[in-house]
Amino acid sequence: MGLIKDIYSVSFYEKFSQAVAEVYPAFNRQKFIEVIYEGDFAQKEWKERMKHTTVVFHQFMPQNFPEAVSLIDKIIENLRKNNFADSNLAFIFFADYIEMYGLDDFETSKKAFVSVTQFISCEFAVRPFILKYKEQMINEMTKWSLHQNHHVRRLASEGSRPRLPWAMAIPFLKKDPSSILPILENLKNDPSEYVRRSVANNLNDIAKDNPQIVLEIASKWKGHSKETDGIIKHGSRTLLKQGHPEILSHYGLESTNIELSSFEIKTPVVKIGDYLQFQFHLNNKNKESKTVRLEYAVHYKKSKGHLAKKVFKISEKIYHPNQLTKIERNQSFKLITTRVFHTGTHQLSIIINGTESEVLEFELIE
Repeated sequence: MGLIKDIYSVSFYEKFSQAVAEVYPAFNRQKFIEVIYEGDFAQKEWKERMKHTTVVFHQFMPQNFPEAVSLIDKIIENLRKNNFADSNLAFIFFADYIEMYGLDDFETSKKAFVSVTQFISCEFAVRPFILKYKEQMINEMTKWSLHQNHHVRRLASEGSRPRLPWAMAIPFLKKDPSSILPILENLKNDPSEYVRRSVANNLNDIAKDNPQIVLEIASKWKGHSKETDGIIKHGSRTLLKQGHPEILSHYGLESTNIELSSFEIKTPVVKIGDYLQFQFHLNNKNKESKTVRLEYAVHYKKSKGHLAKKVFKISEKIYHPNQLTKIERNQSFKLITTRVFHTGTHQLSIIINGTESEVLEFELIE
C-alpha cells in the first residue's frame, strides 16, 4: 500500500487537467502541471500537497468566485462522465477551494457546499463558515438535514460536530450545542446508516462537554426504533467508557453479583514491541441472566510520571446464571505513531458494567 500523499501523482494531475480542459478550454494543462511540481513538491506531505493543489488550481481558474464555483460544478460533472468515483479523496481540494476563496461570499458558498459535498465531503471546509456566520450557517445546515441527498444530510451532522477529529473545534458549540440539536432530531431516523453514524458521532462529541444533554436525548429517543437505539448506543460510547451511572442505568448495566476471579497478568514484565497478556474468570452469581459490558483499562505511565487511563472494550453480551467464563486478552505495546510508550510501572484493571476492579501492576521495559 502506497503513502496517502501519493494519490497526488503525475497520472492523477494529467487525467484531472484533461477533464478540466474539456469543459474549460482556457485551462493551460501543461503549465498547470509544471506549476504543481515546482519547488519542493516531493517533500510535501498529503495535506500540504492538497493545499498546494488548491492554490495552483485557483491560479488557473476564473478569479470571480461565483464563476469559479459554476465551473467546478461542470468539472465535477465531467469527472463523473470520465469514471472518476465520488468520494475520491484526492478531490478534497474542491472543498478546500470553497473554504479558502469563498469565506466572504456566504450565499455562493452555501450553494457550492451542497453541490460539491455530493462528490467529495466538505465537513472540514464548513467549519470556518460556522465560526464566522454562526446562527446563519447553523440555520442553513438545519435545512441541509432535510435534503434529499444523503451526502448533504450527513454534511449537516458531521460538519456541525463540536469536536470533529483532525478539524478545528467549534468552541461555542462545545459550550452550548443546543443550536445543532434540531439537526440531529431531523436525522435520528435517517434511512442511511452513513448519516446515522454521523449523528452518533455528533452526540458522542456533545457528551464530552455536555453529558446531561446526551442523557436526556437517550431517554427521549429510547425505543423509538432499532436504528435510533443504535445511534444512542454508539453516541454514548464515551459515557459508557467513563462508567457514567445514568447511562449504565439506561442500559440496565449493573455490576452487583457479577464476580471477577483469578485475575492474573501472565507477562508482568513487557518489552516495548511485545504484548501484555492477561486472563480472568467472570461468573454471573445472580439468579437471572444479566447483560455484562466488559472492558479493561490500561493506566499508561506518562512522561511526567503520572498515569493516564485508556479503556478498551472486550464485549457486551448476556451471561446466564452461574455461567463461569474464562477470558484471555493480549494488549499490544508495539510502537505506533499515535502513542508514545514510557518505561516503568503501568497498571491494568478490569471494568464490569462501569465498575473498575482491583488494579494489577506490570513493568514496561525497552
